[in-house]
Amino acid sequence: MPTALISGITGQDGSYLAELLLQKGYRVVGIVRRSSTTPYERISHFVDKVELLSADLLDQHSLLEAMAECKPDEVYNLAAQSFVQTSWNQPVLTGEFTALGVTRMLEALRRVAPEARFYQASSSEQYGKVVETPQSESTPFYPRSPYGVAKCYGHWITVNYRESYGLYAVSGILFNHESPRRGLEFVTRKVTDGAARIKVGKSRELRLGNLDARRDWGFAGDYVDAMWRMLQKDAPDDYVIGTGTTHSVRELCDIAFARLDLDYRDFVVQDPRFFRPAEVDILVADPSKAVSCLDWRPQVSFSALVEMMVESDLARHSQRP
Repeated sequence: MPTALISGITGQDGSYLAELLLQKGYRVVGIVRRSSTTPYERISHFVDKVELLSADLLDQHSLLEAMAECKPDEVYNLAAQSFVQTSWNQPVLTGEFTALGVTRMLEALRRVAPEARFYQASSSEQYGKVVETPQSESTPFYPRSPYGVAKCYGHWITVNYRESYGLYAVSGILFNHESPRRGLEFVTRKVTDGAARIKVGKSRELRLGNLDARRDWGFAGDYVDAMWRMLQKDAPDDYVIGTGTTHSVRELCDIAFARLDLDYRDFVVQDPRFFRPAEVDILVADPSKAVSCLDWRPQVSFSALVEMMVESDLARHSQRP
């Protein structure tokens, strides 16, 4: 039974990855930050099947202890300050978690479990002000937010540790991936939750920023399968993961509201407060390397994804007074 250690197990990606690995017969160990509360909503349905260790990406010693205790075969570093908008308000904290936290994980791996295979969660936000479309593994990075800058650091320190110490360390450059488990602060979930609230009479409008921004959106459950596939290859390498198609926030609104027999134009209001200081207008993946080398393809379409999220949010709001 191989052992997988996941930082960020209580997040969207961590919860889907843990489910996948449990299905494959792994022993799954999750790193969680010590807290007076237990924010395990996303993993509550299988929390009794995983082991949880207290550690923190800001604390090198705790990561060394966690890695020494669980003796992992695979390490998935998914924990980060992952919301772009927050990175403008908390740039230093974002750098500590999303950039230097990767170094602390890699250093713990190098010292305690150098034979383990390491996955780093890179991001399409690293491309930022894109210099070519679509974006592939060879496209230069041009980040447009503190989050994107921090992710670039995490990506390149992973490459550096691979080349300097011979570690099996890879980065998955994942484009936007969503699900009913996505945080409410992200635009996809903000739209599906907002539409559901309007449908049941809890809200009268939804305020958003740039409706013309375009993204390559896929289903998180598909993308964690790509993470696992990267660590099964004979040699480590980096891969772009995305659908290869792009949609606007306006299209997202149209599909979400239409699912509830509503017209988004009657409820969505553009608010300058939600525009980014430096906008990223279009991100779209070239996943051809992942398709050919990993035999990976997305399974859930954009419209099916949005409708899945709307139905989940509608069911949740319909159950609550």
